[in-house]
Amino acid sequence: MFIIFLIKLNKMTKTDKVNFAIKTLRELYPTIPVPLDHTDPYTLLIAVLLSAQSTDVRVNKITPLLFKKANNPFDMVKMSVEEIRDIIRPVGLSPMKSKGIHGLSKILIDKYNGEVPKDIALLEELPAVGHKTASVVVSQAFGIPAFPVDTHIHRLMYRWGFTNGKNVVQTERDAKRLFPKELWNDLHLQIIWYGREYSPARGWNLEKDIITKTIGRKSVTNAYHKSARASNKKG
Repeated sequence: MFIIFLIKLNKMTKTDKVNFAIKTLRELYPTIPVPLDHTDPYTLLIAVLLSAQSTDVRVNKITPLLFKKANNPFDMVKMSVEEIRDIIRPVGLSPMKSKGIHGLSKILIDKYNGEVPKDIALLEELPAVGHKTASVVVSQAFGIPAFPVDTHIHRLMYRWGFTNGKNVVQTERDAKRLFPKELWNDLHLQIIWYGREYSPARGWNLEKDIITKTIGRKSVTNAYHKSARASNKKG
């Protein structure tokens, strides 16, 4: 039976592998929690901005303190950059992020009547808002198909043989090419949760990572087994 299973795996096409990943992710995450706490597009924008080079857990501890004082651009600009920085300091990069929050809030008032634009290109014009942040906002706040690529998605897309791992731009391009557009918004969150739970960068157990174990890039799985054997010998 195991030999037959291996033969079937070897015959899997790229489409078969993509469909296996989609099916497995859907079974594991039929309902998908959004990592960052927010109440509207503006609070999501601020939360995503704060999450750069930080953790969702840390951001979710800080945003209630910030949003208690200002959960809209009109109240945010009444605060000074220094006041914002003092609140958000624990998430890291607070000098840049506080200036960005204050600056983008002013622009939202001046150009968009305090509303967050639904266009990625317009969002990217805002201070401290990059492509990934803009993509997360249009996806999670407005339901517009996008495929934000974070470190988890970049790592897993490479492990699964869906991209060459060159850079996140290429990874996003490959993800959009391989996955149906109507699934992008769900899949990018499902892959993030899967990466955290089953396929982390450190402390990775391939036996628990059913997707990589089944469809993974041979060089990745071979390197894993080689490392595991070396560790066992040392033990």
